[in-house]
Amino acid sequence: EVQLQASGGGLVQAGGSLRLSCAASGFTFDDYAIGWFRQAPGKEREGVSCISSNDGSTYYAGSVKGRFTISSDNAKNTVYLQMNSLKPEDTAVYYCAALFDTYPEAACRWDPSYDYWGQGTQVTVSS
Repeated sequence: EVQLQASGGGLVQAGGSLRLSCAASGFTFDDYAIGWFRQAPGKEREGVSCISSNDGSTYYAGSVKGRFTISSDNAKNTVYLQMNSLKPEDTAVYYCAALFDTYPEAACRWDPSYDYWGQGTQVTVSS
């Protein structure tokens, strides 16, 4: 059974930090790109970051570049999203998703057409 378990969300003040984790199982982790998406109330789901399994290339949305860092621990089949300098507009449910990777061009993309999705974790940033 494919599972993507997102965790690490919570309530934090503006300027604070959180680290999200996405634990994967049920598929060959090394063959997949992992992306983070978020969805705020009344808004569409948007891509935040992605890491490719090919060479570890990372991608960030402009709104989080320089504040968020995505990383992968292949031994643990887990991807992390370190979020620093959080802002109230970062408040959303954060989801991780897996997409079969491609070579040489990474499959990472910003539209939500990924193969597998996790259940989401709430991040709330207070002002």
